[in-house]
Amino acid sequence: MHVVATAGHVDHGKSTLVKALTGTDPDRLAEERRRGLTIDLGFAWTTLPDAGEVAFVDVPGHERFVTTMLAGVGSVPATMFVVAADEGWMAQSSEHLEALDALGVRHGLLVVTRSDLADPALAIEEAREWMVGSTLADVPAVSVCAVTGAGVDDVRHALGTLVSGLPAPDPAAPVRLWVDRSFSVRGAGTIVTGTLAEGSVAPGDELVDLAGRALRVRGVEALGAPRDRVAATARVALNLRGVESADVPRGAPLLTPAAWWTTDLADVRTSATQLPERLMLHVGTAAVPCHVRDLGDGHARLRLDRALPLRFGDRALLRDPGRHHVAAGVTVLDVDPPPLTRRGAARARATELTTVHDAVDATSALLRRGPRRGPDLTTMGLPTVGAPRAGDWWVDPDRWSAYATDLERLVHDWHDTHPLEPGLAPAVAASRLGLPDPTLVSALADETHLARTNGLLTIPSRDNQLPAPVEAALVTVEQELTNAPFQSPDVPRLAELGLGTAELAAAERVGRVIRVAPGVPLLPDAVTRAHDLLSGLPQPFTLSEARQAMQTTRRVAVPLLELLASRGLTRRTDDGRHEVIGRNTQASP
Repeated sequence: MHVVATAGHVDHGKSTLVKALTGTDPDRLAEERRRGLTIDLGFAWTTLPDAGEVAFVDVPGHERFVTTMLAGVGSVPATMFVVAADEGWMAQSSEHLEALDALGVRHGLLVVTRSDLADPALAIEEAREWMVGSTLADVPAVSVCAVTGAGVDDVRHALGTLVSGLPAPDPAAPVRLWVDRSFSVRGAGTIVTGTLAEGSVAPGDELVDLAGRALRVRGVEALGAPRDRVAATARVALNLRGVESADVPRGAPLLTPAAWWTTDLADVRTSATQLPERLMLHVGTAAVPCHVRDLGDGHARLRLDRALPLRFGDRALLRDPGRHHVAAGVTVLDVDPPPLTRRGAARARATELTTVHDAVDATSALLRRGPRRGPDLTTMGLPTVGAPRAGDWWVDPDRWSAYATDLERLVHDWHDTHPLEPGLAPAVAASRLGLPDPTLVSALADETHLARTNGLLTIPSRDNQLPAPVEAALVTVEQELTNAPFQSPDVPRLAELGLGTAELAAAERVGRVIRVAPGVPLLPDAVTRAHDLLSGLPQPFTLSEARQAMQTTRRVAVPLLELLASRGLTRRTDDGRHEVIGRNTQASP
């Protein structure tokens, strides 16, 4: 199926022409038929030779209904631009052309109607003069008299040629259906209609609205008939389960779950150099007020009054409803732009945006600001370039190298300021570097001279280094314990030497001491020496006998015996005494 929208000034014969082509009056409202004026969107369809099914979205031409007109053309790839021969180019002809040009509609057909009332050649010539410089400047032109039927076959042939040359949409793309009608049918429930620009939809599919509600598609119709599946481009009517028609009004998007980036902030390229601060953004069938911040160089930042699903490359337009004119066409460049907080940030941002010419450029610009997940890039309409750095994280190569340099500096600084710590935790490093995931830090470490010890980032050359005061204190302790291996310094002595909990933990980590209990350090071979010494006692032995043999106090003997037991070197007997297991076994420290 192909979809074509009409365009042109009020009462220039758009609806009459559609009826002549399809046999169906697109004016569905009684008031429209009574007044001979299209007020809302109309729909009709036909089959063209060699082109297949073609659906028409007939839009109103009156200036009071421009918003409705924009809803009709927002998702449609081609237009049939109508100008009456007897009236020629008129005010709404210009506004409709401005809108189509702003939306980037390049495929179209100029049709001059009422050719029986005036020379159509003059109207064609005038229209071409107005279309110069627009996206529709070179479209073919035909003339017709819909009342007599003269030229209708020429229009059909030209339409067939037009739609046959339209770019093929991707049927596997995620769905973003902008609703243009929503109503209830007794016995069926909520029905919505729209132009399916990409993707496909079938009964049983699940879509979501902006509120995140899951909406099950009960049935699908296209051109008045039920379908098992409809692929873009197509006019579709969906019967939805789980939602009232009032909750999915015109302008509401229905989306493939988890496939779209929803935002109320976007940086865009504009066709105007100066814009008012408040305008209406028209995209798809939605019309949302927004604040416009001029960035310079034909770029602007839009802050929407409500979020919309946008992605790179979306075409939209800004309109001033008070002045009744199209202010600018816009192309979406970034749907997650950076904050502008520093002086000169707007100008710098505009300069950066001038380098974005395609989706690959947009990906590169985004990744230069930091890592992004692959699924996020996809929902923004951006490709993944190269390979992920860790998991599904992509990072700009230059930014990655800068992160690696910063990580090495960070770990060195950490060792300088925390000399007793065993290393820097990846989660802490991620926070300090502004990285969103510690797995990125681990991947970065592989490209540096850093080591990972017990899950912590360390500097290999400084793994066993201790601060000079701690080193001097340990030498003293080692000398004292060499002469009396089980007479651990008491708390006052440790405090005198400047050895607190952190210092002893660091000493134990580098293998200088073991702590049999908090504040009870011994030399690393104390367990082996105790095992050998106790093996020479009559078995079993009491705590007092062990204490006397080791020439130490209960403060040391009790936790040391517990440590020996935990390592399977001794055990408690039923009467509360101790015995060595395997007297000839050498214990390891």
